[in-house]
Amino acid sequence: MLRDLSDKHFPNAAKIVLVQDNLSTHTPASLYAAFPATEARRLAERFEWHYTPKHGSWLDMAESELAVLATQCLDRRIPDKATLIREVAAWQQNRNKHHVEADWQFTNPYTRSSNDSGH
Repeated sequence: MLRDLSDKHFPNAAKIVLVQDNLSTHTPASLYAAFPATEARRLAERFEWHYTPKHGSWLDMAESELAVLATQCLDRRIPDKATLIREVAAWQQNRNKHHVEADWQFTNPYTRSSNDSGH
């Protein structure tokens, strides 16, 4: 996959920004397990590695938003691609118009509030 990104999709890019989750396998070192050292090094140098936060990442927000889309918009049979595009666009326009935001609620008993002493 990284070889395809590098050589097929972005062959002329000086650097490719790669945003990914924090799985231990998603590191430049994993390239050395999959490729000979010279190829692994070539690929590793083509990418700029960025990792999402371990908790509350953009991936969590995207998954939540897709779940809302599925229940509010895609909970029925949609007859064709044109209708799907139109329905999703209308749903998205409505969400954006109403400035819908994530309502993060922390339930961890160790989460600090503004009233505690920090212990």
